[in-house]
Amino acid sequence: MTKNETMKRIFCLMAILFCTFFVFDVSAQNEYAKPKSGEGISSFLERNKRPGKAYYNEFLRLNEKRLRGKEELRLGVKYVLPPLRKGTSAASSKSSTGKKGVVRERLFGKKLDDVQVISNRLQGACFYVVSGHGGPDPGAIGKIGKVELHEDEYAYDVALRLARNLMQEGAEVRIIIQDAKDGIRDDRYLSNSKRETCMGDAIPLNQVARLQQRCTKINELYRKDRQKYKYCRAIFLHVDSRSKSAQTDVFFYHAPKSVAGKKLAVTMKDTFESKYDKHQPNRGFEGTVSSRNLYVLLQAAPVSVFVELGNIQNTFDQRRFVISSNRQALAKWMTEGFIADYKQVK
Repeated sequence: MTKNETMKRIFCLMAILFCTFFVFDVSAQNEYAKPKSGEGISSFLERNKRPGKAYYNEFLRLNEKRLRGKEELRLGVKYVLPPLRKGTSAASSKSSTGKKGVVRERLFGKKLDDVQVISNRLQGACFYVVSGHGGPDPGAIGKIGKVELHEDEYAYDVALRLARNLMQEGAEVRIIIQDAKDGIRDDRYLSNSKRETCMGDAIPLNQVARLQQRCTKINELYRKDRQKYKYCRAIFLHVDSRSKSAQTDVFFYHAPKSVAGKKLAVTMKDTFESKYDKHQPNRGFEGTVSSRNLYVLLQAAPVSVFVELGNIQNTFDQRRFVISSNRQALAKWMTEGFIADYKQVK
């Protein structure tokens, strides 16, 4: 064997060894994770501290074969996670758009995911927006003809609208219950699903476990947020179920002995009353404020308010839910209630 041939063989062996180590090193650096039941791609990435569009697109590229042309996750399949960048936080699914004063929240849906910040009235405030029930539990169910109205879907739509309004006013918002597909919907009849998660975690069917899960998530976030934001508030949105003949207004509940919670609830109620006086002067407003020993009010660390939006069984109250402009009005008035309360605290 000539000297040149020997050198060529040595070079080839070194090249093979280099490529082997390089491939091994790259594959060793890849992080993998399996989705939980009910998770979409956005929720899955958020749970793994990779929120936002950039991570989403990178995930699609890395898992092209596993996804099989669909933007859906399969249980039991390990997916490649995009490499983490510095400054990533799992607390929010928001991402920067590169446009001044615009943030992107994919949970709002493709048409509304870009949120233009229009004021700083809630700058320095942080909110935990929680819609009732979700996942395996639809909550109260009403009917219009043969169409079922599910509490969790209507409460979730109002919650998204409220979250978006708060963000427009400069607030930081944590959307605790999430559905990666729904977005804000203008339909009268909102189809039911079991996709909702608690910020990426599957929602338990057991009531106590379900409530404990969302309070634990809020409290984990609050421990960090309270160091940065001077005003942190949680709001729990529900739809009541009473006899069909019982027309109700919006009710506001606060934790017993919570002075700040009562003040917030009263401010919310006063805001709604002024809006009804303006838009329906002959109707009047009979919404009330009271203390309740509700689990979430007792266990959530931030000052909290629990809002019953109406009776899902009553024909007149149903209009408050099925007409999208009414859902938007509810969100707008609650936002104004928060702004009024924040002004008193600042």
